[in-house]
Amino acid sequence: MPETYIERILRARVYDVADESPLTHAKLLSKRLGNQVWLKREDLQPVFSFKLRGAYNKLMHLSPEQRARGVIAASAGNHAQGVSMGAAKLGCEATIVMPRTTPPIKVEAVRGWGAKTVLHGDSFDEAYAHAQELVAEQGLTFLHPFDDPDVIAGQGTIAMEILRQHPEPPAAIFVPVGGGGLIAGVAAYVKYVYPQVRIIGVEPEDAPTLHAALAADRRVVLPEVGLFADGVAVRQIGEETFRIARQTVDEVVLVTTDELCAAIKDIFDDTRGIAEPAGALAVAGLKRWVAREAAEALSLVAIESGANINFDRLRHVAERAELGERREALLAVGIPERPGSFLDFCRALGKRQITEFNYRYADRQEAHVFAGVQLTGGADERAELVQRLEAKGFSVLDMSDNETAKLHIRFMVGGHAPAVSDERLIRFEFPERPGALLNFLSSLGKRWNISLFHYRNHGAAYGRVLMGVQVPDAEQAELHRLLTGIGYRFWEETDNPAYRLFASAGEG
Repeated sequence: MPETYIERILRARVYDVADESPLTHAKLLSKRLGNQVWLKREDLQPVFSFKLRGAYNKLMHLSPEQRARGVIAASAGNHAQGVSMGAAKLGCEATIVMPRTTPPIKVEAVRGWGAKTVLHGDSFDEAYAHAQELVAEQGLTFLHPFDDPDVIAGQGTIAMEILRQHPEPPAAIFVPVGGGGLIAGVAAYVKYVYPQVRIIGVEPEDAPTLHAALAADRRVVLPEVGLFADGVAVRQIGEETFRIARQTVDEVVLVTTDELCAAIKDIFDDTRGIAEPAGALAVAGLKRWVAREAAEALSLVAIESGANINFDRLRHVAERAELGERREALLAVGIPERPGSFLDFCRALGKRQITEFNYRYADRQEAHVFAGVQLTGGADERAELVQRLEAKGFSVLDMSDNETAKLHIRFMVGGHAPAVSDERLIRFEFPERPGALLNFLSSLGKRWNISLFHYRNHGAAYGRVLMGVQVPDAEQAELHRLLTGIGYRFWEETDNPAYRLFASAGEG
């Protein structure tokens, strides 16, 4: 039962290396949401993440013989740094197996604590499998990132601090979820002390590990997970963590990438701290829950779990934050190709701030405009703006929720190719490592012609690619079989209206 964790949490050894992080009142967010919002600042730990707590507590529970043989972990980020720092403190040799896609800043951070790094595979699963091979070969002790009672207990010390720091029991605590170690530890402690406090997990819509398990009433393996919030990109909830969560977690809220980016901006506005995507999950979930429940005058806590973000990812975060807060609309608008129509369109927009404007001649009758427009009234204002433009005689397509438009088309407006036939549009996620593109092109071979290629690096482990390839209808099934075999995530976007309007082959 979860109550058996209370003594484990109370006895957890974390403060040799971890700090008691502050519970910060988010004044701006509180005022905007009409609730009292508190941020548990785990981004201020020495390794900029809560993971240090569980890793060190596990290390302290190893026997002297186990520590003398050395420890090993598989991680692309925060757990790796926690194990590395804890091992350095105890004079224990540590080996960290990391995917080859791990950004250099994280690899160097681990090496900075004196740990040995082994780069293997393109994903956590491949790194994990190799770590198990090294355990068997070298007799090392494996430190699991979440599915271990000592790790869970270490993370549970966060709950102990929240209840001590908060003036009274909060109405709800929002917790980011990956493998479940954090929410299991927090929920076990809070529900024992104050059963009335709601424990609400938050996951990305494209990595609903706990959400899917609770819905099925059993652990499930997700076929794939999104990679933007890489700190929680786990395909299956832990066995022990799920055992606790199914008894103690009240619900799980799912959020979009744009909502995550907006939450990163919210945290920055209130604290001047920059959270990583997984670190901002709880704030994004809190905001969605408040809107859904029309909650007012409640005291709500969000665990800001980490700040290990590459600087070059901030460009992508800034691009998407306004969309996530519904403070920007992306519109594709058809305007008559005649003198004065451009001015008429701008007048129809009114005195709104234009955030982006791309114009492209389509034919003698019409031109296409891809416009970003700043909003102050959220989704309702966006709908009213579309109606207003349509009433003025413009054809309007709202692109604010179109992933291909946001990732690619807005940066490549202006290229119909009427001479190209049989073009299929495919969107990919490529691992950011040397040879990934060559491997893809070699696998594709020379059978089909590539007619369009757009790549953007967002500072993450995976880059985004949009590719046009000329494939006759009779060969489309074969193309999909080949792409599936290559192993990169992909989506067909041939019928996407953003492509049809601004970049398609054939007649525009």
